[in-house]
Amino acid sequence: MPAPERIPSRSLTGAELVGLLTEGELTVLGQIRGASNAVLYCTVARDGEEAPCVYKPVAGEQPLWDFPDGTLAGREVAAYEISEATGWGLVPPTVLRDGPYGEGMCQLWIDAVPHDDADGEDGDGDGDDGAGEAPLLALVEDEEPGEGWKAVARAEVGEGRTALLVHADDARLRRLAVLDAVINNGDRKGGHLLPAPGGRLYGIDHGVTFNADDKLRTLLWGWAGEPLTAEAVEVVERLGAQLAPGTPLVTRLGELITEAEIEALRGRVAGLRATGRHPEPSGEWPSIPWPPV
Repeated sequence: MPAPERIPSRSLTGAELVGLLTEGELTVLGQIRGASNAVLYCTVARDGEEAPCVYKPVAGEQPLWDFPDGTLAGREVAAYEISEATGWGLVPPTVLRDGPYGEGMCQLWIDAVPHDDADGEDGDGDGDDGAGEAPLLALVEDEEPGEGWKAVARAEVGEGRTALLVHADDARLRRLAVLDAVINNGDRKGGHLLPAPGGRLYGIDHGVTFNADDKLRTLLWGWAGEPLTAEAVEVVERLGAQLAPGTPLVTRLGELITEAEIEALRGRVAGLRATGRHPEPSGEWPSIPWPPV
């Protein structure tokens, strides 16, 4: 899907982008094929500013037996709210608004940087210099991951052969792994990882999150059982305070997800604070989403 001809005429702040997404005129340009729910590619314009975005109307959502309450759109916005509360900015600006097909999620479109064109040279994943030329995920023939990689699982690659699925030992991915543990992401696939210009990394597609039951399914298991970074410990400590009853964040989440889901969210944050470690697969169900890309 090509980017629209016009983009914001200046660099907008996060608050300005949220305002544009919330109040701008939404124009549908086309449908993104291959998604199980309606995903529309749009532009949003206001006062001479315009930006590409994705609009997912609630009317286009398929019912899910294990998410009987709430909407995919509400959970997508809740994921953005938690991302902002961490200070990591891992989810593109996302709002809940009315549109041509009714209420839905509206999210800033991110043009992902191809790996061979990514900014930066060292690829150290510190979030400042970009992903370099190295991919974030790979299949390797070796039994152990090489330097700079973390093992996820062995995967079938056809003709009775297997390979080791690995992801980069990248600080931005590690932050995203923590965010996924907090929001209980049931579908962290490779295609949901978007390296952006300037070294930013975004995660998208957070409709199956915040379940009160443990649903964590992800390709980012490389740090499972390892101690959280000092930065992550500070973030989950701060989140614990922000999720106290009656706080602005909880009030906002109450408009998007259920009280049971908010209580489960508190429990996951408390668990991370208590263990100080990345969670491990429960072993009770597949821990990797399918398909993984």
